[in-house]
Amino acid sequence: MVDSFSRAVRLGEGLAETGRLGPAAIERTVEALKICAGHLRAAKVAHLRAIATEACRRAVNAGELVARVREEAGIELDIVSAEEEARLAALGCAPLIGKRYEGALVFDIGGGSTELIWMRRANGAAQMLFSVSLDAGVVTLAERLGPERPFADYLSAVVPLFAEAKKTMEARAPFDIFSNHLLGTSGTVTTLAGIALRLPRYDRSRVDASWHSSTGIIDIVERLAGMSRIARAAIPCIGEERADLMLPGCAIFMAIHAGWPCAELRVADRGLRDGMLRELMAGAAN
Repeated sequence: MVDSFSRAVRLGEGLAETGRLGPAAIERTVEALKICAGHLRAAKVAHLRAIATEACRRAVNAGELVARVREEAGIELDIVSAEEEARLAALGCAPLIGKRYEGALVFDIGGGSTELIWMRRANGAAQMLFSVSLDAGVVTLAERLGPERPFADYLSAVVPLFAEAKKTMEARAPFDIFSNHLLGTSGTVTTLAGIALRLPRYDRSRVDASWHSSTGIIDIVERLAGMSRIARAAIPCIGEERADLMLPGCAIFMAIHAGWPCAELRVADRGLRDGMLRELMAGAAN
């Protein structure tokens, strides 16, 4: 990887209440993408794909953001379907399916939604067997219930959603937790991995592709659930930016593990972006 940049913009802030992208959220997103545009120009990028996901799929004024990004950053945003989002996330994470396993349940906990993707090896390659997008993301859950609610409130709100997803999956094909593992991507799970690794500050090279016992990650979740927001913000891998979103994200992780209690979790600091990169590279080579 030549360059990397990320910034939390909370694009879906207020969306659940209004059905619209808020002016402040649009402004934060445009400013972040203008920085990205500078990086792209410096690297003399010839092939580019830029996508928007759940927040823009739901917002009635998503076109406003697309137009501003085109005009001010010179980037053409493509609002992709939930199926395309899952496919790209799967493509990005596929190389991390453990060699000792037949497959993995890939999950991507986003701001507006969570994607579940069941991947299995077939003929030497990982294939996506099933995917579902659930209306539960860290921002939407925090806004739906309110900030700093007891952890049990967040958990009780999401467990039924994921239990229903499990029924849908089991109706198609049984999922064996002994021959599969969990493979998680997103800020929630990478942050949990950073804490598990006792990193003094977040380090992608240490987190990406790391293995963890699910019970060890659950222990961290339970510890965070008993902390105040100030105490969570003081943890280096969380910080002020993520402190209020960790509990909703942890609740989603716990709901996933309750449905698919695999013993091991592999963490990916990759996903949609890496899926797009792999596809762009394959296209450029042809």
